Amino acid sequence: MPRRRTSSSSSSSTAPSAAPAAPRNRTPQPVRVRRRSFGDFVKAFLAFVVLLALVVGVPLALAVTVGWPLPNGAPGLDWLQREITVQTFLHILTVIVWLAWAQFAACVLVEVKAALSGVGVPGRVPGSGPSQLLARQLVAALLLVGATAASLTPGLSQLGQSLEGNQKPSVAAAQQTPGLFAQQQEQAASTANALAEQAGQAGQAAARADGGATAASGDTKYYRIQPPEGRHHDSLWEVADRHLGDGRRYKEIFELNKDRVQPDGSKLSEASLIRPGWIMEMPGDARGGELVEMPDEAPNVSEQVQQQISDYARTGGDHAQGGGGAQGGGDAHVSLPEQRPAPTPATPVTPATPAPGPATGGQHATPSAEESGRSFGLPEALLAAPLLAAGLLGALGRRRRQALWHSALGAVGGRRGMEPPTPTGDAQDAQDALLIGADPDGVRLLDRSLRGLAASLAAESRGLPVVYAAWMGGNGDLHLQLAQPAGKPPTPWQVGQDQTFWMLARADAERYEDAETAAPYPGLVSLGTMDDSRLLLNLEAVPGLVSLSGAEADRAAVFASVAAELATNGWSDRMTITLVGFGDDLTPLAPNRIRHLDGFEDLFETMSAETRQRRGALGAAGHDSVLTGRTGPAQHTRWAPHLVLLAAQPSDEDALRLAELAADAGRLGIGYLVGTEGTDLPGAAWEMEITGDGKLLAPLLGLELEAQLLPVAQQRAVVELFTDADPERGPGGPANTPPFLVDISEQGRPAVYARLVGSYEIIGLDAPDGDRSAQLHEALALLLLHREGVHPRVLASALWPRGVTEDVRDALLERLRAWLGTDPDGTPRLGTDATGRLTLAKSVVSDLDVLRSLYYEATQGRGVDSRQVRGRLLTDALVLVRGPLLADRPEGRYRWLTHEIIDAQLPLLVADTGLALSEFHLERDRAEKAIEALNAALRTAPADERLWHELLRATHATEDADRLRALAADLIGRSGARGLPPRTEALLDELLPTWRDGVAAAG
Repeated sequence: MPRRRTSSSSSSSTAPSAAPAAPRNRTPQPVRVRRRSFGDFVKAFLAFVVLLALVVGVPLALAVTVGWPLPNGAPGLDWLQREITVQTFLHILTVIVWLAWAQFAACVLVEVKAALSGVGVPGRVPGSGPSQLLARQLVAALLLVGATAASLTPGLSQLGQSLEGNQKPSVAAAQQTPGLFAQQQEQAASTANALAEQAGQAGQAAARADGGATAASGDTKYYRIQPPEGRHHDSLWEVADRHLGDGRRYKEIFELNKDRVQPDGSKLSEASLIRPGWIMEMPGDARGGELVEMPDEAPNVSEQVQQQISDYARTGGDHAQGGGGAQGGGDAHVSLPEQRPAPTPATPVTPATPAPGPATGGQHATPSAEESGRSFGLPEALLAAPLLAAGLLGALGRRRRQALWHSALGAVGGRRGMEPPTPTGDAQDAQDALLIGADPDGVRLLDRSLRGLAASLAAESRGLPVVYAAWMGGNGDLHLQLAQPAGKPPTPWQVGQDQTFWMLARADAERYEDAETAAPYPGLVSLGTMDDSRLLLNLEAVPGLVSLSGAEADRAAVFASVAAELATNGWSDRMTITLVGFGDDLTPLAPNRIRHLDGFEDLFETMSAETRQRRGALGAAGHDSVLTGRTGPAQHTRWAPHLVLLAAQPSDEDALRLAELAADAGRLGIGYLVGTEGTDLPGAAWEMEITGDGKLLAPLLGLELEAQLLPVAQQRAVVELFTDADPERGPGGPANTPPFLVDISEQGRPAVYARLVGSYEIIGLDAPDGDRSAQLHEALALLLLHREGVHPRVLASALWPRGVTEDVRDALLERLRAWLGTDPDGTPRLGTDATGRLTLAKSVVSDLDVLRSLYYEATQGRGVDSRQVRGRLLTDALVLVRGPLLADRPEGRYRWLTHEIIDAQLPLLVADTGLALSEFHLERDRAEKAIEALNAALRTAPADERLWHELLRATHATEDADRLRALAADLIGRSGARGLPPRTEALLDELLPTWRDGVAAAG
């Protein structure tokens, strides 16, 4: 579990003053482990004797006294006619005893394996019943003196206890919510202590006013989850087995305690995820010495644990009412911040300690292997990096649109009408992970919040404060950690934990509009998460170097993640990222931002010159730092950050030169992240370490993060996506083929036909349930636009951007399958391919599929050799165009279209179709028909310059000068203040030399 580390000096300095009136510590405390008694050893010895007699003695006795009971050879028919003797009965009884012994031996093996491995749910031997229960008791007694099975099962005395009714008391409601930040401030501590006293008094008054509800807690038993002992970890199954006599009753304990606030502020959400120190309310028939029935009078329980149990008991009423603790009784809920000391900076140049972000009370216990592996083969690194995924997805979309326009304008020969390549293998998995993990709303809110803050400060003639880090909480709130107090923040920002924190609630951030100001903090980059909050470090503001130690492969994953996010993030305008010692293949992500240097000598030469240049420019402009320059008149053209990432280990001499360069880097907007094999890099303001299990540690800063990584496999897959979309790559003939071709003959009539180009209509299916119609239509549209297949998690992420459970997703898929039905041969129209992705049958098509197929057949298929066929196919294709894609889609839905490039593909496809049909008509001097085709295409692609050029030529072919002048005037009016493009002006000069006179007369 991520936790906050503190220095010893900090702890010692705050403890004496805070002790007298400190709020109750909510941190789970270890409980005493029951010591083994002489009786335990006696039970273990007796159990050993019984097991030895049953497992070894029984087969030996049978072998000696009876021998082999079965015939030595295959029996004949005369065997059935033999007389039944006493020996026959003995042999039959011997076989039964052998079978019973074999079953019992299997039970013993299963129980021993479960006990030694620490598994809380042993496998069940079929038909064992009491036999396995006896084996369990004997094994538990035998291992009772060992650490592994100390708490595996109840004692032998509990064998055969009956089950009683489950009782649950009615208790008062109370909640404790963890706070935001831990700061070592005396004023904050005294305030928290006073609140704690008030809360304690309010809680006692509420308990007394409850009319004896909490008195009933004396009839209720509580159990405190024990800390690990050896390899053994406590589980609800074992708790139920020890205290209820049957591990299968763990569900009763889970239901009693589900979603109730635990002493550390978190909640029980899954039966397999529990923490040491948690308190479990037990059913009324629970038995055992580890249970607490009356916490206020329990002699062997500390006062602190007694208070925690009492507080937990009061949350039962809230739980019973479904969280509505204020209903009926009107009890006040007090939310207290959890005060945790923060370390003091070691030197004056060390930044203030970044405090942990807001705790959301989420579950941080380690999930089981089965639960943690439910990623369906998608890379977890990209799924867990929402800001990085959003940046990569946005940059990939821009790259693909750029490739389409290059193709359409003939910038790359032979690729007209290019279809974007469909990724496969690792690249397809990476793209799916980006679609699922991306948080574009989070990026948008972060960007608007920071620019809005800069605009507000500029309006008040205030400079930007130096920000060391930003925390994005799980609830969407944004917290900025300042280098020093900067006064009162502008509205709607508020002061956070102290004067060095500014906070903006998500609700206020959503009211921000786009601000015409430069990005104030473009050097922010995600490092990882702690307590469900994401830390973004401002690399350009650190007063010195930031060092990263750890294994080379782990460091490379951190460097790749930092470089990729800096190159593609959505809260930066311009920046330069210099990579040294790694990332030769990262350039495709952002060729205009990323550059590579061969070694330290090139780096020193480049950065020394830039450092001198920035110092001189700041002095000439009268600015003390790049932050003040970003709020001036030249904010959009100057003071972009330069971030240097050095994965190579510097020598001692190079390290000293780096420290000299970085001494004034924070003021100049230059940041350095340096990889080291040790932790003694000279001039390092912040020292971090990446561990083999993905933890990013900064002990002096009190940080332990779940690091954001981009391992080499995912890095290559992401780069492949960008490389395949590069418009400068050579011609790739197959890329011109649509991903799905429709049989456009009469025999190819589809069973289900969806109209997507224009208003959304479906032919061939009955209307679904009205409440779920919109959702099913949206899911079908997504599948129709991705004939290559859609990952189930991608579909769920598109329909429920804020998350959804698997059962809800699976229910939707079942409804979708039922709605689409099956083909006449019984094949489901919604299937699954070999990779687990959802695919549609060929009998389900859309008008977009038909449009692509018609254009392909006309230009690369049958229409190439037959002019008549080409004209008919192009005319049929243009008839399908009824408007923009999904023109009447409801507001709030189809947000996943922002990640698609179909909005760029469809206008280009329609324009290409209109141009080809116009060319077909002009070959036969049918100018009016050509004009009709071009106007039809312009209704869907009004911004395509090629269509206007061909329309001017077709109008000129009519030899109607007035009509041509009217068209030119209309085109000039559409261009507005920007004026006509140069190529359009040149064409008008050729076709209508007097067009400028008309412009001058109108002006």
